[in-house]
Amino acid sequence: MAITLDPMPLALVTGAARADSIAAGIVPRLRSDGWDVVTSDLVDGDYPCDLASTSGPTRLVERVSSDRGPIQALVLSHAHDIESGILDTTAESFDRHTAVNARASLLMIAAFARQVDATGGAVVAFTSDHTTGNLPYGASKGALDRIVISAARELGPLRISANVVNPGPIDTGWMDDTTRDQLPAHHPLGRLGTPHDIAGITAFLLSDEGRWISGQLLHADGGFSARY
Repeated sequence: MAITLDPMPLALVTGAARADSIAAGIVPRLRSDGWDVVTSDLVDGDYPCDLASTSGPTRLVERVSSDRGPIQALVLSHAHDIESGILDTTAESFDRHTAVNARASLLMIAAFARQVDATGGAVVAFTSDHTTGNLPYGASKGALDRIVISAARELGPLRISANVVNPGPIDTGWMDDTTRDQLPAHHPLGRLGTPHDIAGITAFLLSDEGRWISGQLLHADGGFSARY
């Protein structure tokens, strides 16, 4: 008697090129949990894609689902981030931040929703509370928050959950030595967060047990935001 094995569920993770990124920490955890994971980044990953383009995000999802079957999890961990404030943010910089961090996410979520099967799926995106001194990044992440929370309501009938995670300060290579040395003193747990910390949270939100959580902006930051 032949035994038919259920195929592994498919997850698409963006922004996974850098070895110390949050996405790079998530990918092995999902694979260990039984996910078939494909990655995308600007010039690397299984499926390179320029998310600043108007057609690239949709084509990325369509290509992955055509090549590998229905995507059941979409993890949006890509980001464009050039620090600037009110007086030195150019129109071009603001537009690129918005295109990559917000518009691309909207287009990918829409394409994801169009291809899900009857089992539905889950979206997890990563946000930030940056504002002053990092205006275009923070503003575009604020737009992302609204897009994902709206997706939870609008796409719920398709059995899609959607959540935004604010991981707080994670040491992914962007910190200088001074920041890396001083931040732990301001953290309730006395240490910096790591991609490994965020991987388990993401895996839970994508799991069957975690999908009842939807439409939330979660501060999964080890209590860092509780200082306010």
